[in-house]
Amino acid sequence: MSLPRREFAPAKLNLTLHVTGRRPDSYHLLDSLVVFLDIGDVVTVAKGPLALAVTGPFAAALAGQTDNLCLRAARLAGREVAIGLEKNLPVASGVGGGSADAAAVLRALDADPGAAASLGADLPVCMAGVATRMRGLGEILAPLPDLPPLHAVLVNPGRALSTPAVYAALERRDNPPMPDPLPDFPDAAALIGFLRACRNDLQAPAISLMPEIADCLAALRDSGAALSRMSGSGATCFGLYAAATDARAAAAGIARARPGWWVETSGLAPPKG
Repeated sequence: MSLPRREFAPAKLNLTLHVTGRRPDSYHLLDSLVVFLDIGDVVTVAKGPLALAVTGPFAAALAGQTDNLCLRAARLAGREVAIGLEKNLPVASGVGGGSADAAAVLRALDADPGAAASLGADLPVCMAGVATRMRGLGEILAPLPDLPPLHAVLVNPGRALSTPAVYAALERRDNPPMPDPLPDFPDAAALIGFLRACRNDLQAPAISLMPEIADCLAALRDSGAALSRMSGSGATCFGLYAAATDARAAAAGIARARPGWWVETSGLAPPKG
Protein backbone atom coordinates (compact mmCIF):
# COMPACT_ATOMS: atom_id res chain seq x y z
CA MET A 1 0.00 0.00 0.00
CA SER A 2 1.46 3.33 -1.05
CA LEU A 3 0.52 6.68 0.44
CA PRO A 4 -0.86 9.25 -0.09
CA ARG A 5 -4.22 7.88 -1.18
CA ARG A 6 -7.46 9.66 -1.99
CA GLU A 7 -10.89 8.11 -1.40
CA PHE A 8 -14.34 9.41 -2.24
CA ALA A 9 -16.84 9.04 0.64
CA PRO A 10 -20.26 9.04 -1.04
CA ALA A 11 -23.41 10.18 0.70
CA LYS A 12 -25.63 7.32 1.89
CA LEU A 13 -29.37 7.52 1.31
CA ASN A 14 -31.90 5.36 3.15
CA LEU A 15 -34.63 5.03 0.54
CA THR A 16 -36.53 3.04 3.17
CA LEU A 17 -35.92 2.54 6.89
CA HIS A 18 -38.18 0.10 8.72
CA VAL A 19 -37.55 -0.31 12.46
CA THR A 20 -38.52 -3.94 13.07
CA GLY A 21 -37.58 -4.57 16.68
CA ARG A 22 -35.35 -3.77 19.63
CA ARG A 23 -33.00 -6.18 21.38
CA PRO A 24 -32.79 -6.44 25.18
CA ASP A 25 -29.58 -4.37 25.02
CA SER A 26 -31.66 -1.54 23.46
CA TYR A 27 -30.08 -1.77 20.00
CA HIS A 28 -32.67 -1.45 17.26
CA LEU A 29 -33.22 -3.88 14.38
CA LEU A 30 -33.63 -2.36 10.92
CA ASP A 31 -34.65 -3.26 7.40
CA SER A 32 -33.45 -0.60 4.98
CA LEU A 33 -32.85 -0.14 1.27
CA VAL A 34 -29.61 1.83 1.07
CA VAL A 35 -28.07 3.52 -1.96
CA PHE A 36 -25.01 5.72 -2.44
CA LEU A 37 -24.91 9.00 -4.32
CA ASP A 38 -22.49 10.80 -6.61
CA ILE A 39 -21.96 13.58 -4.04
CA GLY A 40 -20.00 13.23 -0.82
CA ASP A 41 -16.89 14.00 1.18
CA VAL A 42 -13.30 13.36 0.09
CA VAL A 43 -10.66 11.73 2.30
CA THR A 44 -6.90 11.76 1.76
CA VAL A 45 -4.50 9.65 3.81
CA ALA A 46 -0.77 10.34 3.96
CA LYS A 47 2.14 9.22 6.14
CA GLY A 48 1.76 10.26 9.80
CA PRO A 49 1.90 11.16 12.62
CA LEU A 50 -1.80 10.67 13.35
CA ALA A 51 -3.68 13.89 12.69
CA LEU A 52 -6.88 15.19 11.11
CA ALA A 53 -7.20 18.36 9.03
CA VAL A 54 -10.71 19.31 7.93
CA THR A 55 -11.58 21.65 5.06
CA GLY A 56 -14.72 22.25 3.03
CA PRO A 57 -18.04 24.02 3.61
CA PHE A 58 -18.89 22.08 6.78
CA ALA A 59 -15.43 22.03 8.36
CA ALA A 60 -16.41 24.36 11.20
CA ALA A 61 -18.88 21.80 12.57
CA LEU A 62 -15.98 19.42 13.24
CA ALA A 63 -13.52 21.94 14.67
CA GLY A 64 -11.61 20.71 17.70
CA GLN A 65 -12.77 17.10 17.54
CA THR A 66 -10.20 14.69 18.97
CA ASP A 67 -12.24 11.49 18.60
CA ASN A 68 -13.59 11.90 15.07
CA LEU A 69 -14.60 8.67 13.35
CA CYS A 70 -11.76 9.13 10.84
CA LEU A 71 -9.21 9.10 13.66
CA ARG A 72 -10.91 6.11 15.26
CA ALA A 73 -10.77 4.29 11.93
CA ALA A 74 -7.03 4.90 11.64
CA ARG A 75 -6.50 3.68 15.19
CA LEU A 76 -8.59 0.60 14.44
CA ALA A 77 -6.35 -0.10 11.44
CA GLY A 78 -3.28 0.37 13.67
CA ARG A 79 -1.85 3.13 11.48
CA GLU A 80 -0.26 6.49 12.28
CA VAL A 81 -1.42 8.59 9.33
CA ALA A 82 -2.28 12.17 8.52
CA ILE A 83 -5.89 12.42 7.36
CA GLY A 84 -7.33 15.20 5.25
CA LEU A 85 -11.12 15.48 5.17
CA GLU A 86 -12.94 17.68 2.68
CA LYS A 87 -16.30 17.98 4.43
CA ASN A 88 -18.96 18.65 1.81
CA LEU A 89 -21.92 17.00 3.56
CA PRO A 90 -23.78 18.43 6.57
CA VAL A 91 -22.84 16.90 9.92
CA ALA A 92 -25.31 14.64 11.80
CA SER A 93 -27.71 14.82 8.87
CA GLY A 94 -28.82 11.25 8.11
CA VAL A 95 -26.72 10.74 4.98
CA GLY A 96 -23.94 8.73 6.58
CA GLY A 97 -21.23 11.37 6.31
CA GLY A 98 -19.18 10.38 9.33
CA SER A 99 -19.55 6.67 8.66
CA ALA A 100 -18.72 7.13 4.98
CA ASP A 101 -15.62 9.13 5.95
CA ALA A 102 -14.43 6.44 8.36
CA ALA A 103 -15.08 3.75 5.73
CA ALA A 104 -13.00 5.75 3.25
CA VAL A 105 -10.11 5.84 5.71
CA LEU A 106 -10.34 2.07 6.22
CA ARG A 107 -10.41 1.48 2.45
CA ALA A 108 -7.43 3.78 1.94
CA LEU A 109 -5.50 1.75 4.52
CA ASP A 110 -6.60 -1.61 3.10
CA ALA A 111 -7.99 -2.45 6.53
CA ASP A 112 -9.96 -5.59 7.33
CA PRO A 113 -13.62 -4.71 6.58
CA GLY A 114 -14.76 -7.17 9.21
CA ALA A 115 -13.69 -4.79 11.96
CA ALA A 116 -15.72 -1.87 10.61
CA ALA A 117 -18.90 -2.65 12.58
CA SER A 118 -17.16 -1.76 15.83
CA LEU A 119 -17.25 1.89 14.68
CA GLY A 120 -21.00 2.02 14.10
CA ALA A 121 -24.00 0.37 12.49
CA ASP A 122 -23.56 2.16 9.15
CA LEU A 123 -19.90 1.26 8.70
CA PRO A 124 -20.36 -2.16 7.03
CA VAL A 125 -22.72 -0.83 4.36
CA CYS A 126 -20.52 2.23 3.82
CA MET A 127 -17.53 -0.06 3.35
CA ALA A 128 -19.46 -1.90 0.65
CA GLY A 129 -20.61 1.34 -1.00
CA VAL A 130 -23.20 -0.29 -3.30
CA ALA A 131 -26.99 -0.51 -3.32
CA THR A 132 -27.83 -2.89 -0.50
CA ARG A 133 -30.64 -4.27 1.61
CA MET A 134 -29.36 -3.74 5.15
CA ARG A 135 -30.91 -5.66 8.04
CA GLY A 136 -30.31 -6.50 11.68
CA LEU A 137 -28.07 -3.99 13.42
CA GLY A 138 -26.60 -3.08 10.03
CA GLU A 139 -24.45 -6.19 9.73
CA ILE A 140 -26.74 -8.27 7.48
CA LEU A 141 -26.05 -7.02 3.98
CA ALA A 142 -27.57 -8.23 0.72
CA PRO A 143 -26.17 -6.32 -2.28
CA LEU A 144 -28.78 -5.53 -4.92
CA PRO A 145 -28.54 -5.66 -8.69
CA ASP A 146 -27.83 -2.31 -10.29
CA LEU A 147 -30.83 -0.05 -9.72
CA PRO A 148 -32.39 2.13 -12.42
CA PRO A 149 -31.15 5.73 -12.54
CA LEU A 150 -32.59 8.04 -9.91
CA HIS A 151 -32.64 11.83 -9.96
CA ALA A 152 -32.70 13.26 -6.47
CA VAL A 153 -32.76 16.57 -4.65
CA LEU A 154 -31.42 16.60 -1.10
CA VAL A 155 -32.59 19.25 1.36
CA ASN A 156 -31.38 19.91 4.90
CA PRO A 157 -32.73 22.73 7.08
CA GLY A 158 -29.30 23.55 8.43
CA ARG A 159 -29.58 21.95 11.85
CA ALA A 160 -28.03 18.77 13.23
CA LEU A 161 -30.30 16.14 14.74
CA SER A 162 -29.28 13.61 17.41
CA THR A 163 -29.85 10.01 16.33
CA PRO A 164 -30.32 8.72 19.93
CA ALA A 165 -32.93 11.43 20.53
CA VAL A 166 -34.87 10.36 17.43
CA TYR A 167 -34.88 6.71 18.50
CA ALA A 168 -35.96 7.73 22.00
CA ALA A 169 -38.98 9.53 20.50
CA LEU A 170 -40.02 6.48 18.45
CA GLU A 171 -43.39 5.21 19.70
CA ARG A 172 -43.42 1.76 18.09
CA ARG A 173 -40.37 -0.44 17.57
CA ASP A 174 -41.86 -3.66 16.15
CA ASN A 175 -42.94 -2.46 12.71
CA PRO A 176 -43.32 -4.71 9.62
CA PRO A 177 -40.21 -5.25 7.45
CA MET A 178 -40.03 -4.85 3.70
CA PRO A 179 -41.30 -7.80 1.63
CA ASP A 180 -38.94 -10.72 1.19
CA PRO A 181 -37.70 -11.17 -1.43
CA LEU A 182 -37.68 -7.68 -2.87
CA PRO A 183 -39.27 -7.34 -6.31
CA ASP A 184 -37.37 -6.53 -9.48
CA PHE A 185 -37.09 -2.88 -10.44
CA PRO A 186 -37.03 -2.70 -14.26
CA ASP A 187 -37.22 1.10 -14.29
CA ALA A 188 -37.35 4.12 -11.99
CA ALA A 189 -41.15 4.19 -12.00
CA ALA A 190 -41.27 0.63 -10.64
CA LEU A 191 -38.73 1.47 -7.95
CA ILE A 192 -40.55 4.64 -6.89
CA GLY A 193 -43.85 2.74 -6.83
CA PHE A 194 -42.31 0.20 -4.48
CA LEU A 195 -40.82 2.91 -2.27
CA ARG A 196 -44.21 4.58 -1.86
CA ALA A 197 -45.45 1.43 -0.15
CA CYS A 198 -42.51 1.51 2.28
CA ARG A 199 -41.59 3.85 5.12
CA ASN A 200 -39.00 5.61 7.18
CA ASP A 201 -40.21 4.82 10.68
CA LEU A 202 -37.93 7.51 12.13
CA GLN A 203 -39.53 10.31 10.10
CA ALA A 204 -42.44 11.04 12.45
CA PRO A 205 -40.34 11.12 15.65
CA ALA A 206 -37.75 13.28 13.90
CA ILE A 207 -40.44 15.77 12.87
CA SER A 208 -41.67 15.88 16.46
CA LEU A 209 -38.19 17.02 17.49
CA MET A 210 -37.50 19.27 14.49
CA PRO A 211 -40.65 20.54 12.73
CA GLU A 212 -38.52 22.05 9.94
CA ILE A 213 -38.23 18.53 8.51
CA ALA A 214 -41.91 18.71 7.60
CA ASP A 215 -41.17 22.00 5.81
CA CYS A 216 -38.43 20.28 3.80
CA LEU A 217 -40.76 17.47 2.80
CA ALA A 218 -43.47 19.95 1.81
CA ALA A 219 -41.03 21.94 -0.32
CA LEU A 220 -40.00 18.78 -2.16
CA ARG A 221 -43.59 17.71 -2.74
CA ASP A 222 -44.54 21.18 -3.97
CA SER A 223 -41.58 21.15 -6.39
CA GLY A 224 -42.98 18.10 -8.20
CA ALA A 225 -41.12 15.23 -6.52
CA ALA A 226 -42.60 11.81 -7.29
CA LEU A 227 -41.61 10.78 -3.75
CA SER A 228 -40.32 12.75 -0.77
CA ARG A 229 -38.92 11.17 2.40
CA MET A 230 -36.42 11.71 5.17
CA SER A 231 -33.13 9.78 5.05
CA GLY A 232 -31.80 7.92 8.07
CA SER A 233 -32.52 9.65 11.35
CA GLY A 234 -32.63 13.06 9.64
CA ALA A 235 -32.70 15.85 9.16
CA THR A 236 -31.84 15.54 5.44
CA CYS A 237 -34.82 14.82 3.19
CA PHE A 238 -34.83 13.74 -0.43
CA GLY A 239 -37.15 14.02 -3.39
CA LEU A 240 -37.07 11.75 -6.44
CA TYR A 241 -37.85 13.14 -9.91
CA ALA A 242 -38.57 11.75 -13.35
CA ALA A 243 -35.63 13.51 -15.04
CA ALA A 244 -32.39 15.26 -14.12
CA THR A 245 -33.74 18.53 -15.58
CA ASP A 246 -36.75 18.31 -13.23
CA ALA A 247 -34.45 17.76 -10.26
CA ARG A 248 -32.23 20.71 -11.18
CA ALA A 249 -35.23 23.01 -11.62
CA ALA A 250 -36.70 21.87 -8.29
CA ALA A 251 -33.41 22.42 -6.47
CA ALA A 252 -33.03 25.89 -7.91
CA GLY A 253 -36.53 26.87 -6.85
CA ILE A 254 -36.13 25.51 -3.31
CA ALA A 255 -32.74 27.20 -2.90
CA ARG A 256 -34.21 30.55 -3.97
CA ALA A 257 -37.10 30.23 -1.55
CA ARG A 258 -34.99 28.89 1.33
CA PRO A 259 -31.49 30.42 1.09
CA GLY A 260 -30.54 29.11 4.54
CA TRP A 261 -31.08 25.46 3.59
CA TRP A 262 -28.53 23.07 2.12
CA VAL A 263 -29.88 21.97 -1.26
CA GLU A 264 -28.11 19.62 -3.70
CA THR A 265 -28.99 17.54 -6.74
CA SER A 266 -27.59 14.05 -7.07
CA GLY A 267 -27.80 10.74 -8.87
CA LEU A 268 -26.69 7.28 -7.85
CA ALA A 269 -22.96 6.66 -7.57
CA PRO A 270 -21.57 4.70 -10.54
CA PRO A 271 -21.57 0.90 -10.02
CA LYS A 272 -18.26 -0.42 -8.70
CA GLY A 273 -16.01 -2.37 -10.99
